[in-house]
Amino acid sequence: MKLNSLQELYTEQLRDLYDAENQIIKALPEMIDAATSPDLKEALNEHLEVTKTQATRLEQIFEGLSEKAKGETCKGMKGVIQEGSDLVDKIEDEDTRDAGIITAAQRVEHYEMAGYGTARTFANLLGDNEAAQLLQQTLDEEKEADQKLTSLAEEINTSAEESERAQTTGTTGKRSTKKATSRKRVA
Repeated sequence: MKLNSLQELYTEQLRDLYDAENQIIKALPEMIDAATSPDLKEALNEHLEVTKTQATRLEQIFEGLSEKAKGETCKGMKGVIQEGSDLVDKIEDEDTRDAGIITAAQRVEHYEMAGYGTARTFANLLGDNEAAQLLQQTLDEEKEADQKLTSLAEEINTSAEESERAQTTGTTGKRSTKKATSRKRVA
């Protein structure tokens, strides 16, 4: 389909975001299962629920536009998710896998932030203030998720590095103690 107006481009971008959100809803449970850090699992579970709300928000925007939400597959998100899944599947060490999950999740968040920022700008230009506010709300949530992942990465990346050092030197050091402590908190 040829796009001949900003309104058509805006609608197409919303459909792209809607498909991307639904791909994420399908992909997140696998990432949650692959994660070992209780904090990372919790953050991903929380974001899964937020993502469902974001998809509902997009449906609300489509209703206001009297348009259908369904469109073509978001190829960009499909590629980002596949790349993340392939990366995580290659990693054996639990701490390093958690670091890889954060890497993949942050790429997803950044892709979404770009899309939501663009759609919000289009909504503003087209005078769709209600949609612009909903899109801004989602953009703020994506930024918050990215910040949370960055915070988690500081701890998890350190654990992955300690794990690597322990494997190379043959010692267990802090990693064993930390894992035992993490498991106690969950129990």
